[in-house]
Amino acid sequence: MKLKELESCLQQVDGFEEPKILLEQYPTSPHIAGCMLYTIHNTFDDIQNKLVADLGCGCGVLSIGAAVLDAGLCVGFDIDEDALDIFKGNVEDFELSNIDMVQCDVCSIGSSYAKKFDTVIMNPPFGTKHNQGIDMQFLQTAISMASTAVYSLHKTSTRDSSDMTCQHLISSTKRSRLIFKWTSFDLLQHKRQKGNRVALQNFSYRLL
Repeated sequence: MKLKELESCLQQVDGFEEPKILLEQYPTSPHIAGCMLYTIHNTFDDIQNKLVADLGCGCGVLSIGAAVLDAGLCVGFDIDEDALDIFKGNVEDFELSNIDMVQCDVCSIGSSYAKKFDTVIMNPPFGTKHNQGIDMQFLQTAISMASTAVYSLHKTSTRDSSDMTCQHLISSTKRSRLIFKWTSFDLLQHKRQKGNRVALQNFSYRLL
């Protein structure tokens, strides 16, 4: 599938009608989701026939994109029942059978899904609504769940914290086999409330 075809497909995904600001329910645009998933699929081969987790899945744009790219199964995790209801409707509209969803607090998953997934994808909350550090908690959970790779969208200002989090969580043996790869996309920007725009970079922590 070409990138433009993937983006066009993701434009059909319904989003939040009344996003909950305290949960940082900002939509992941079809362009950002498409670029991210296209790179994961075509450059790293980490989607097709893989078991994929989408943390903080919201309405499911990343999960649906992964399913369209032939993930073996993509499981979305989110704390908000209303978001998962929209997600379920999207899955039904797309008639996808390789998607499942779990309602839970991602930060409280613990070891329940340790190394159960090949790939973890996510656009986590940035921690701007009296929840500072939640993006690092998501990253910690993602690393614990993934056996191969984690792909996450973050504010560029948190890169140093993200690098330190990964170095701390991964043993020295595994660290020697770890590639830190930052992939920048032109126009990879996301609208925020009050018209502000925050530049994002996608970075992947890939265990070989």
